[in-house]
Amino acid sequence: MPTSPRLWANPPGNSPLPLPSGPVFFSSSELSELSFPEMPDVDSIDLKKLRDFIGGFTFENGKSVSDVIDLNNRRPLLICGELANPYRLCDLMAPDMPIIPVRLEGICRTWADNLDPRDIQPGIHHVTLARSPGWWERSFITLLELQDMKKMVSWLDGANSNTWAPKRLAEGVIRLESDIEIAPPTLDEISWDGIEEKVTIEIPAPNGPELDLSTIMVPINTRSGCYNSRGRVIRCAHYPQTEFHEKLFRRGSSFKWDQILSFL
Repeated sequence: MPTSPRLWANPPGNSPLPLPSGPVFFSSSELSELSFPEMPDVDSIDLKKLRDFIGGFTFENGKSVSDVIDLNNRRPLLICGELANPYRLCDLMAPDMPIIPVRLEGICRTWADNLDPRDIQPGIHHVTLARSPGWWERSFITLLELQDMKKMVSWLDGANSNTWAPKRLAEGVIRLESDIEIAPPTLDEISWDGIEEKVTIEIPAPNGPELDLSTIMVPINTRSGCYNSRGRVIRCAHYPQTEFHEKLFRRGSSFKWDQILSFL
């Protein structure tokens, strides 16, 4: 893994890839791998216990995250796409922050219908979320102070203000995840009857507790929502950015944001 975030591979056409393969600590000058603390042996944890857990991740020199930054005034932000990319975080002049794996259940990462032309033409699709019963995949969470959280979410807007907004989910599950090899269902493991998609295999047993959704902010595209592929949601896990845009994307076909997720 590169030790400088500026050496992190960042092809805009493949947004949001590549993302870290495990827990890392970002700073503008250095990117450090982290080691997991002991996983809490409970069904769910609150914000204080989440801060304690993230603060317990350790660096190679033995220091913990809580030794390096004060987490007491920080709140969790789910970072599904480029906001977990170290190179992009340098562009945003993001503060020092841990990037910690979590598992999403019942919700999936999908491509926003609108394009951001700031890097390349015609532009890239950022990542939003959609309802997906039975689905699971890995994503990332961080802890940020409120002003930094607002700055990072507003960056997604680009020239189109109020396109993205931090919301709190009223459905799905976000839980701690220590298995960095966990894989989501394949395309062949999802059935489609023309109306509803269903995952046809059992979700893996949890190895970490659920997080309190009411405490977690999630950047959501609130203008066009996500892309509608003849009634189906296109998952980032199945179609990288370039393949999605070149083979599937057609302008004007989208789910509205409040059709695909419920919010508090």
